[in-house]
Amino acid sequence: MRFDISPDQIKKAKVPHELFLTNLIANHILLAVALGGLAGSFPWVMVFIPAISFGILGFTLWRARRAVAIDPWYVMCHWQVCARRSRVFLGMLSLLLSALLLAWVGYTYGGMMKEAVWALAIGAGILPVMVTILVLVIIESDALYHANQAKLPSWVVERFPNPAAKVIEEEAQAGHPTG
Repeated sequence: MRFDISPDQIKKAKVPHELFLTNLIANHILLAVALGGLAGSFPWVMVFIPAISFGILGFTLWRARRAVAIDPWYVMCHWQVCARRSRVFLGMLSLLLSALLLAWVGYTYGGMMKEAVWALAIGAGILPVMVTILVLVIIESDALYHANQAKLPSWVVERFPNPAAKVIEEEAQAGHPTG
């Protein structure tokens, strides 16, 4: 749905999406590539990537809870959209950390070969996170565009109704052409 929203609120509603995209692109893609070159000599340098990410995701969840009380309705709704996706990404990062922990335990205490450790770490940890990052970059780019167009997904409007919000344009129903 599209709403009659002030330019100031539109600018504020874009902030959570920009923060989330910064975490995905700058931290998980660019910084990962940059630190990957150092990881051969200093493998623990890669710890910065999830540390930064958990910090940003934690801030996003905290700010989304706070937005319910302090932000205008439209801005608060966009924080809730980002919080939902942040929870998904936290789950994927937790899966990655679990796979890495299992691989380390298997190698250290279970006698797993290095190849099996790499297969577990990459196949069950890194690969799903990379696919999730790709999908979330696409979804969040679309959400940023929608924030700029004063649009909200219908699930947010249903969960956080605002009778005072002036609807400009309803979503087209599936199977019902609008032309």
